[in-house]
Amino acid sequence: MSEHDWTEVVGAFGVFALIITVVTTTIIQIARTKRTKMAAGRKEDYRKLAETAVRAQEGTEHRLAELGSRLASMEARMTSLERVLKDVE
Repeated sequence: MSEHDWTEVVGAFGVFALIITVVTTTIIQIARTKRTKMAAGRKEDYRKLAETAVRAQEGTEHRLAELGSRLASMEARMTSLERVLKDVE
């Protein structure tokens, strides 16, 4: 092989290595961008889920307070009914 042939081989190898490097870098960057977008979407989904859970918890707390007051009212009525029944005996 002559010196000119070796130059062509080295040049072809260099161009091939450059093309592989550019393609690999492009693929990696596209994958990172997609992964970042997916992570941002998941964060938004988790935020919405947390807001829904907080609203549900507040509703449950409100209903529990309402039931507590109704139970206290029923207890007061039961106490007065017991007094009346004791007085009747």
